[in-house]
Amino acid sequence: MSTLERTYGDGKRPPPVKVLSGQLRAAGIRGAADSGEGYMIRAGRGRSLRVSLVWMQGTVLEVQLDRNTVLLMDETGTFAVQGVNNIPKGKPCLLPGKYVMVMGVVQAVSPEPVIRAVKMADLSEFAALHRQMWKLEVEELQQVLA
Repeated sequence: MSTLERTYGDGKRPPPVKVLSGQLRAAGIRGAADSGEGYMIRAGRGRSLRVSLVWMQGTVLEVQLDRNTVLLMDETGTFAVQGVNNIPKGKPCLLPGKYVMVMGVVQAVSPEPVIRAVKMADLSEFAALHRQMWKLEVEELQQVLA
């Protein structure tokens, strides 16, 4: 288990935080990189929020199954998702143009965010609605958490 996947004292993992790739790209590390404290993102209104387990959404740009990686793009930029070959029921959404959600652990934030996937799901059926609502969902959750 990586240090970023450590559980709380009660044995529960913190819930994933909805983020945009641009927020991760601009993030800073809190504490030592291997301390398990995660990354600090700007949550709006001058507030910061610590994240390690994230929920992101984006359009599949490129699939590299031989490298176990997918490149996604949200409205703020691109991000890489690793470990896609290990996701149960994840392969049907690994096609360019699909709109997907991914939950995973942040592996890197620079020069491009890298997430190790825990879960993926195809949201293409209602992609227009999901895209339209995503930024609002991210902002709302971060306001509640920060």
